[in-house]
Amino acid sequence: MSVRVRVAVAVAALGLPHAAPSMLAAQEFPSRPIEFIVPWGPGGGADQLARKLAKLMEPRLKVSMPVINVPGATGQTGLTKLLTAPADGYAIAVFVGPTFALQAGTPPPKWTMQDIEPLGVVVQQISAFLVAEGGRFKTWADVERAAKAERMRVAITGFGSDDDLTVNFLAQKGLRFLSVPMAKPGERYAAILGGHAEVLYEQIGDVRSFVDGKQMKPVIFFSEKRDTSFPDVPTSIELGYKVALPQFRAIVVRSGTDAKFVKKLADTLADAVRDPEYIAFLKDEYADPESFVSAAGSRAYFDNLLNGLKQLVASSGVPQDTAQPGPKK
Repeated sequence: MSVRVRVAVAVAALGLPHAAPSMLAAQEFPSRPIEFIVPWGPGGGADQLARKLAKLMEPRLKVSMPVINVPGATGQTGLTKLLTAPADGYAIAVFVGPTFALQAGTPPPKWTMQDIEPLGVVVQQISAFLVAEGGRFKTWADVERAAKAERMRVAITGFGSDDDLTVNFLAQKGLRFLSVPMAKPGERYAAILGGHAEVLYEQIGDVRSFVDGKQMKPVIFFSEKRDTSFPDVPTSIELGYKVALPQFRAIVVRSGTDAKFVKKLADTLADAVRDPEYIAFLKDEYADPESFVSAAGSRAYFDNLLNGLKQLVASSGVPQDTAQPGPKK
């Protein structure tokens, strides 16, 4: 006898009104594995985040959460997988700044923010330009001087991303930076270590092993205040470059998912990010310890950030063709 039938029989035996199938389904959710989609390749920050959250959420939801990497097109390939899946709560995805930035482009992508339901923002970090240790660039002054005289390749996540917007902004200021999109994190990291790009746009936490291992070093942070862990590294704002886009990572589900399922997932996520293990993870990632934005506050967070992105697009003077796909992998 199935669980649903047993519950219905029990309800009837108690003389209570017959429970609707939708009510029973809500009580049972989740009853099978939930796919955790990562729109980027293995090894990067989004991948690390999904695996950490899956580990913390699985015992709370009492189902497995297999992580599935679907890189490509600045995160849109993985997002498409989410949006073409049934709106039943059995697929969630990491949603990040580079993909979100496409909404500020011209023309905008075919998907909209109304197609997804945020469960919460779980990571906020400062982005940086990094160079290979032991190379010809020691400081931002070295990079800036070279960029005024020669073409400088910057490894980024994809065209139209916040990475790309930042590179375009600096190019408009007379620095000859060129975006080189690479959907797979490992390829971006190998690019500057192997001399295939001069600069990497990334968050320190995502490449901490390389920084701690003295293989990479930050030369500029795109923020207002200096990072206390790197007090000698200047910020974009203090140098007169008014670009400081925070990197965020959120967890989303497809819009149209039953509100009870969304609440169950959002509440579980909110509980997971309070776990000491997750708090330690944020510290290791050099992330803001107050990163979390609840499901209820996420829409306003995105609206405010989108206004900043649109201002950056306007100031860069470079139209963003978000229809341009990332590199094939």
